[in-house]
Amino acid sequence: MDDAKMPWRNTTHDWASTVDGEHLAEVRQQPATFAPGGIAHLILEVVAYAADEAENTTAGRCVVTLHDDGSVSVADNGRGTDTRHDEQGRPIKKPVMATKDLRYFDFPDAQQLPDTHPRRGMSVVAALSEWLVHTNHCRDGAWTQRYEHGIPVTDLIPVPHAGTTGTTVRLLLDAALGTSATVSAPELVQLTHTAWPHLTIELADERTT
Repeated sequence: MDDAKMPWRNTTHDWASTVDGEHLAEVRQQPATFAPGGIAHLILEVVAYAADEAENTTAGRCVVTLHDDGSVSVADNGRGTDTRHDEQGRPIKKPVMATKDLRYFDFPDAQQLPDTHPRRGMSVVAALSEWLVHTNHCRDGAWTQRYEHGIPVTDLIPVPHAGTTGTTVRLLLDAALGTSATVSAPELVQLTHTAWPHLTIELADERTT
């Protein structure tokens, strides 16, 4: 049956809402609560999704890159973000960036990240970023979308398919919120080394200073 005619079952996110402005504002008002430890915690929030995907494969892989412009990217080889179609046939992706992850906000004690702080989901990362670019390669196509402070500022923009699946999230932390804007590669190694044994994590530091 065409997914446009199927009732959509909410599991991790509410498919009926693309942007939850109240939720994003709440996160931005409490950066110390939702990003304890600053950028390192937000990186772990993204890597956790790569670890989720790795549980469905035998060769889960993730590359964390610290870029020279101060941004950070996390690229994985998972299945890509779920995309469905509305009644007009237009693609709609699961609203992972701009709405809350029901698993971790409805059940806040459900999971801890390797830094021992609660996992909250990707919307926290988007809300606390000056900008975030989400690039997705799934079985049915590939696209990219840009967010600013958690709000999508572009539609899904088609990009050439790489012939593989996976997602890349690149973000620049909003330093105005007062969270730590620096992170060290050794710190990331220490946090992720034993946390996700089913996921191979590589680190690349392109910073010149």
